[in-house]
Amino acid sequence: MKAVTWQGKRDVRVEDVPDPRIEEPTDAVIRLTSTGLCGSDLHLYEVLTPFMAPGDILGHEPMGIVEEVGPQVPDLRPGDRVVVPFQISCGHCFMCSDGLQTQCETTQVTSEGMGAALFGYTRLYGAVPGAQAEYLRVPHADYGPIKVPQGPPDDRFVYLSDVLPTAWQAVEYAGIPRGGSVAVLGLGPIGDMACRIARARGAGRVFGVDLVPERLARARRRGVQTFDLRGFDGEKELIEAIRDETEGRGPDAVIDAVGTEAHGSAAARLVQQAAAVMPRKLGGPLAERFSVDRLAALHTAIELVRRGGTLSLIGVYGGTADPMPMLTLFDKQIQMRMGQANVRRWSGDILPYLTDEDPLGVDDFATHRVPLSEAPHAYDMFQRKQEGAVKILFQP
Repeated sequence: MKAVTWQGKRDVRVEDVPDPRIEEPTDAVIRLTSTGLCGSDLHLYEVLTPFMAPGDILGHEPMGIVEEVGPQVPDLRPGDRVVVPFQISCGHCFMCSDGLQTQCETTQVTSEGMGAALFGYTRLYGAVPGAQAEYLRVPHADYGPIKVPQGPPDDRFVYLSDVLPTAWQAVEYAGIPRGGSVAVLGLGPIGDMACRIARARGAGRVFGVDLVPERLARARRRGVQTFDLRGFDGEKELIEAIRDETEGRGPDAVIDAVGTEAHGSAAARLVQQAAAVMPRKLGGPLAERFSVDRLAALHTAIELVRRGGTLSLIGVYGGTADPMPMLTLFDKQIQMRMGQANVRRWSGDILPYLTDEDPLGVDDFATHRVPLSEAPHAYDMFQRKQEGAVKILFQP
């Protein structure tokens, strides 16, 4: 089959790889009909390269048709249409039972000290072959795949794999009071969708911050009050502008949908770049321990949120040694929640929104739909934020 493989920093290729097969009785094999390019894939494209190996298959936003199932998959049949969550979870361990599927005790990558295995996402998360391919082996298919109706286009449901539950959890963790206010930092796919979900769930004011014109325009069309970073001389000026809209307090909640891609720390970016070109035995520990995160967005969120407010971190952070302003967090009595989205915890809440009325705008959420063969160009375009690329779907 054809698949998108990682070959090095900013080097992805479409190659012939072996077809997946049933390996465990709870496996299924899916023929992919749509699969997304995620902002966190860009971390593998540039930032997290020390944890990758040439030939790794990328991608974790799959949807398709069941081709084959193992003998212990009772609820799926060939021909079923399914969306597959980006994390692999068993559904019956303590963590899954508690709605924390990203901490699944059955698939935890204990050798790396990490949580549940993920499709297509580095050795830290199990080096499981990913979903930017023609076919996908799905472990624990007796629990993970979400069956969806035949008929509507893939765009209606494909975002159940990642974008929708990630944005939903961001809003849930933000704890926005009904009629209250929230600022979303970063209007990529997750931040954009978080704005839509916040409005749909009763937020009174939604502020969106970015510096890419196409992203800002998309958010404005959905009723978001946007702030263009390019129009401010610095963080303080931006914060004051948003505080002026909230009686001087700041918003009730702030969602950081930027993560480690934030601009603002030249030193941290230098460490990221150095780690990417080092031998893996050296680059990996450097990337894990020595301040690889670029915390500009997080520090802005901490300053921006009102006293007693809530921070929801949904952007991916990758390092362990960055300083945190603990005095400010404590003094402002800020609550903070974060983590990878627990897809199956939220999928039942989200499905009622995926109707013909399309209140979240999923049917036209993608800006680009391209064949798998165009993956190298799509990655480059997305990384450079060119050609209006906000959300890209591959159609194998």
